[in-house]
Amino acid sequence: MADPDPDPGYVDLGDEDEEGTEEPSIIADVEDSEEEVLTDPNYAIFLSRMAHDDEPREADYECFLAESSSAAEQLGGKRRRIGSQETAAVDGESSQGSQWNPNEIDGLFCPICLEAWTIDGDHYICCLPCGHIFGMSCIEKWLRQGQRAGKCPQCNAKCKLKDVRKLFASRVVAVDEESQKRIRSLEDKCASLEKERESWYKREAELLKGQGELQCKIQQLMESKTSGLINASGVCERRFVSGNILDGRSYGQTVGSNLCGQASPCSFKLEKELHVAGARLFEVDTSNQILLISRRHAGIGGKDVLTKMSLIPPYDRDDILLPSSINSVRDLRVSPSNSNLALFACLGKKLAVLSTESNNVIVSYDLPAAAWTCSWDLNDSNYIYAGLQNGYLLVFDMRQTSGPVESLKGLSSNPIHTVHSLSYNSAIPSGVRTVMSASSIGICLWNFGSAEKGPILVPETENQGVCISLAYCPSRDDIVACYRPKVEFSDDSVFSQPLLTPSRAIGQGTVGSRVFLKRTGSSSHFRKLGSSHANVCDIGLPKSAIIDMENRGRLFASEDKLSSELVLEELPSFTGVQRFNLQQSPIRDVKYTPVFRKGLLTCLNGDTLQLFSTKLS
Repeated sequence: MADPDPDPGYVDLGDEDEEGTEEPSIIADVEDSEEEVLTDPNYAIFLSRMAHDDEPREADYECFLAESSSAAEQLGGKRRRIGSQETAAVDGESSQGSQWNPNEIDGLFCPICLEAWTIDGDHYICCLPCGHIFGMSCIEKWLRQGQRAGKCPQCNAKCKLKDVRKLFASRVVAVDEESQKRIRSLEDKCASLEKERESWYKREAELLKGQGELQCKIQQLMESKTSGLINASGVCERRFVSGNILDGRSYGQTVGSNLCGQASPCSFKLEKELHVAGARLFEVDTSNQILLISRRHAGIGGKDVLTKMSLIPPYDRDDILLPSSINSVRDLRVSPSNSNLALFACLGKKLAVLSTESNNVIVSYDLPAAAWTCSWDLNDSNYIYAGLQNGYLLVFDMRQTSGPVESLKGLSSNPIHTVHSLSYNSAIPSGVRTVMSASSIGICLWNFGSAEKGPILVPETENQGVCISLAYCPSRDDIVACYRPKVEFSDDSVFSQPLLTPSRAIGQGTVGSRVFLKRTGSSSHFRKLGSSHANVCDIGLPKSAIIDMENRGRLFASEDKLSSELVLEELPSFTGVQRFNLQQSPIRDVKYTPVFRKGLLTCLNGDTLQLFSTKLS
């Protein structure tokens, strides 16, 4: 029988050796079934282990296969063809006690026993003249078999035991030149792609820079025309400035306003209109240059949240979710001594102080009735005040968290809707804290730390009607109180006080009055400087503010209910100097704050915050 062409990876067991000895019967059977017999590593291991035993039998080989299959699973390897140089993944220790991972480098394992060869001992690495490498003990056992003498297990090349040569190498690695070429090609391609990516990044940065410059030019053109834009909420947002409202420069436009008279003490300009859904009231924090806005968040079931909005473009916002106990916020005040503290008065019978640094409530008080208003003491930061729905005024010392230190009943059971702490006056004895409150019956004074605490009704405000608004300017001790007519019914259904104007539809306002007062001398002495009639709210409690223009006089900001305008009037004459159209009516809140060299007037009407500014010097 002629020898087939040698094929690496195949062992031709059908040939006779050079001495003419025939193969065992088990091998003859394999030869009959195939012309080229594929020998797996298990058979090579079986022959090496049976080298000193009797002639191998088929039954012995089948038993060996059953035993080796489970061992192969534990090793986690996979069978491969002899001579292919592909290595099975073998976990665990080799028979020589060394840790090897066949997945690391191919070419480290004997193709007969599939175990790592060593640089010493019986399993020393060696090779045959044909170039194939084996462990010394394995190839010697192979060549000592009479029927196998003189042939390589992998290529059937003729050899003798004396031809076995040791290789003095710690590791033998078979390198695939084609794979190496492909690896180098891929590395070059990756380097080229990296350079291309850097080029695109540079190009993108240039395009973005150009886009920003174009947008800036477009914005400037649009601002010069004062055009209206539609924001993401579907509400018209007018953009007038590209700079900082608080930087002392004037960017705004005099939009929707009418100047009254030639000698106006100021000219407020509309700087920005911002949409704030669900806003109810706000406070200006000039130290941190933010607005604190109390609003109901529709996205979380209508719960109250506190929104911190930056006064610096792009007017970033941050929502603070308030505890469930703080609901229906009725009044909000920032501490005059520590701008990181905010005071809340809630209709849910709670008075709370929140830290805007940590966004946590640090003090909370339970109240006997709903709180309509609150205030910090201007002269002692430890004291806070709350006006309740039942007409009581409560005094709290933040150093005592158990409850109020004083609870005083007002002149009536009508709700106290406004409380202001008055600034220190040299005519007032040291240690006396003066508080002014407003309810429907008028303006009352309270003196804490003195023998007569009050309340005392301010004489100049008697018989004016129903007090609906109270504005206070601490820098000048100025006060403006707003009234609407008091309607009383007798048994004959006759008005005890006639209406000042023909009646209007509910919600369109009525003609009321304003009184301008100034504190002089002692805490309970006020002088009336002026008064006027005006269109005021016939329902609800409007908001108003006094604007201190320093050496240019004072203005009073309020809503003209009939025309739905924000009106600025000069004090004490109440002469109108400027009017602004409102996005919606009524005005929910209005505040004036001097910031650096500018005066900032902020008005909340509907869901729109309007920011007006003027130069002070």
